[in-house]
Amino acid sequence: MDHAYVGPQSSPEEIRALLDSRRADIASEGCEVRELADNAELCRVTAQAISEGKVIGWFQGRMEWGPRALGNRSILGDPRRADMKEILNAKIKRRESFRPFAPSILREAVSEWFEQDDDVPFMMEVFQVREAKRKLVPATTHADGSGRLQTVHRETNPLYHQLISEFFRLTSVPMVLNTSFNENEPVVCKPQEALDCFLRTKMDVLVLGNHFIARK
Repeated sequence: MDHAYVGPQSSPEEIRALLDSRRADIASEGCEVRELADNAELCRVTAQAISEGKVIGWFQGRMEWGPRALGNRSILGDPRRADMKEILNAKIKRRESFRPFAPSILREAVSEWFEQDDDVPFMMEVFQVREAKRKLVPATTHADGSGRLQTVHRETNPLYHQLISEFFRLTSVPMVLNTSFNENEPVVCKPQEALDCFLRTKMDVLVLGNHFIARK
């Protein structure tokens, strides 16, 4: 088993129909909806938003099976920002201050950023961040210098890998902060749950399939 993307998924038609049916709710929150033409543009625009400190709800493909959000039902942020944990907790999570957020890192960059080099596709192991790198990614480095990483492989999640690669191109940091897409309910499964969570919280952007929904 080399990936956990075996849960439900929704078609582009289902997502489009949902957004059409909730147009008034989306407009009342001051949001703008854009349908992006291809994955390259989707990843470029999303990576740019992450690099600007925005909090992104990322809903793609089949839901992950298991205890961790692995880049298909995730909330994403900029690991370089020391205040990102506080931003996430203020806008959405309301978690205890001592609980760290996790880094999703390109598999090919693990050895440069962590003291161990191994596959951790299910975010179930903790490695020490290299000391020289810790100050670069304070949002995903715990007080003891560790990170509960997820290694992202091009073969098993090409879109998430492409997004992180685009963020790497912009920032020279080959990882994003990743936490589960929920507020205090179970992780969202269906598009309507993702949209409800986005509208109910202060999340900045929802990427629902190839639709980019942003608060103005």
